[in-house]
Amino acid sequence: MEEELRLEASANIISTELKEALEQSILPKVFNLNKNYLFNTLWTLISKIENKIIGDLCFTGEPEANGEIKIGYGTYEGFKGKGYLTEAVGRIVKWAIDQPEVKTISVSIAIGNLASYSILDKNTFVKVAKGEGMFNWKLKVRRST
Repeated sequence: MEEELRLEASANIISTELKEALEQSILPKVFNLNKNYLFNTLWTLISKIENKIIGDLCFTGEPEANGEIKIGYGTYEGFKGKGYLTEAVGRIVKWAIDQPEVKTISVSIAIGNLASYSILDKNTFVKVAKGEGMFNWKLKVRRST
């Protein structure tokens, strides 16, 4: 993708988990015409200043029957702590809030991942539960009537 988009080459290596998610979940859903690809796409974050891929962001599927969607994200080494993901999460949340079927946005974060706590806190998520080494965070969508 870097070559196709004429980006600076990087040493970013796709993790085993991300590769498996791409092959087993993300790509099959994107190509499924019965699915809304916008909720199933892995969005790549690119720094215009550095002309490099800096991270990824996604919904983990379409809204559930109760209107809940889940997001996941990550950044590559060298780009952590610079506010990129805080901005990206804020923007994907803004888009999701405008989708009428979305009622709640949730994220599961490893208990020791303090950087993600900050990202979610700055985007008004609330920590709601703990389970199996993870904290669950939620953002309730408030709509004007």
